[in-house]
Amino acid sequence: MTRIVCEWYHCSSYGTVLVHIAANPHSTTNEIADALCLTKRSVWGTIGALRQSGQIQVYRIGRRNHYYVNMEAPFLHPTVKGVKLGDLLGHLGSEPETSIGAAN
Repeated sequence: MTRIVCEWYHCSSYGTVLVHIAANPHSTTNEIADALCLTKRSVWGTIGALRQSGQIQVYRIGRRNHYYVNMEAPFLHPTVKGVKLGDLLGHLGSEPETSIGAAN
């Protein structure tokens, strides 16, 4: 197995997972882990924390989960108050389609 050498990030793994989901809402956890050079277990934990804090929504379609960033959620940082994720991510994120079933 070849390990991809990644560049360093200014953001935490939570931030990078959030940005990746905004840009690629139909990615699987395996795809997210591979793209960000994180373990699958780490991505699962991060998605769980982001979901619990209301930062993302998870929709199940068939056997796959689809993740969407809640653009109305606040950006969580102690020095930044009153900024929504949509303000920072701009048009990067897409809203879930209305035909998608109820959130888990």
